[in-house]
Amino acid sequence: MFELPLSSWLLLLLGGFAVGMSKSGLAGVSLVQVLVFAVVFGARQSTGVLLPLLVVGDCCAVWLVGRDVVWSYVAKLLPPALVGVAVGWLLLGRLDESAFKPFIGGLVLALCGGQLLRMWRGDLFASVPHSRSFAWGTGMVSGIATMLANAAGPIVALYLLAVALPKQRLVATAAWFFLILNLTKIPLSASLGLISRESLAIDALLAPCVLAGLVAGRAIVRRIPQKLFDTLLLLFTGVAAVRLMLG
Repeated sequence: MFELPLSSWLLLLLGGFAVGMSKSGLAGVSLVQVLVFAVVFGARQSTGVLLPLLVVGDCCAVWLVGRDVVWSYVAKLLPPALVGVAVGWLLLGRLDESAFKPFIGGLVLALCGGQLLRMWRGDLFASVPHSRSFAWGTGMVSGIATMLANAAGPIVALYLLAVALPKQRLVATAAWFFLILNLTKIPLSASLGLISRESLAIDALLAPCVLAGLVAGRAIVRRIPQKLFDTLLLLFTGVAAVRLMLG
């Protein structure tokens, strides 16, 4: 993995930076890191390389804003998400590389659509009841998406928006939820050979980018209208997803 061209290292630096930004509350940025790591390492292997960086970002986010967590929503989402992770783990061991690129590309496009609805028509989700079925459905989908592609950030953000959590509490609740979930994924990914000493060494090199992205993301949330930022980001991400699907 260390024998990568300069262009790939530049992409990875961008991907590490995006990890930090996504943990600051800009959930849509998480789609960028999924695509960047899939392009550099291949869709399947990228999930294991990216996972430890996500844990670093989760730890930093919990340290910064974790005190505002709403544990009741973590408790609602976590059990079905763990079931989804188990389902995703089984699929991950059976899908081949040729199936991953179109799958991840399609998943990212679907998440882009969900993000756009969340941004432009938040009223569509205002009347969603705080039901067990909605929490279980969201948790299951997020668990499968995070195990297969580390792409559950927008899904969880959509749920927490639907239950009307304020921004700070939303970020804190998502941070604790993903810290717990991502820690449970590490032994599963390692069992599939997706995490190695070499991949962990690359993660160590990229960890400072995660910290820088988190700091930058918090500054952006305060100064730039998030709706405009996410709209442009999703546009470019959607184009990249289509290219991933086409190979």
